[in-house]
Amino acid sequence: MAVRSIVTVPDPKLSERANAVIDLTEDICQLAADMTDTMYKAPGIGLAANQVGELVRVIVFDIHYAYAEPKDKKKVPTVLINPVILFTEGEEFKEEGCLSVPNFNVDVKRAARVQVEGIDIKGKPLKIEGEGLVARVIQHEIDHLEGKTLLDHSSALKRNLYHRRVKKSRRGNR
Repeated sequence: MAVRSIVTVPDPKLSERANAVIDLTEDICQLAADMTDTMYKAPGIGLAANQVGELVRVIVFDIHYAYAEPKDKKKVPTVLINPVILFTEGEEFKEEGCLSVPNFNVDVKRAARVQVEGIDIKGKPLKIEGEGLVARVIQHEIDHLEGKTLLDHSSALKRNLYHRRVKKSRRGNR
């Protein structure tokens, strides 16, 4: 297991749709393990393969670890391969941030409850129903697999300002 670099906008892989995993190979299992280590190290509560530069449909998340009291900290990540949203219900409008869009938060409207299916790291079917933060994280990570970032949920003005700030920062680091 290894911590990988998290790609940030404007990396083109963040705008590309990830490909379905056809065979659950050792490389995919290693990718999931690396993504999990990367998520905890960042620290974050979810990560999609696009965010580490891999265009395959793999997400990992663990919303409990980040918010647990120190005595209750236990890493229990969920790995979901080829996730598909089957059902959504309700809606919530809340602020989100993203490891691939540093220093940018935006209010995003998401379904309040989702049901999603895919396969786990052992290739077994996995169906998850979640609400609140779980639903939000799943939808956020699936957005990445579709080539969408938080910037796609913001106004054109906020997007342009963010891109200008990134360009200015890169010029200043040269």
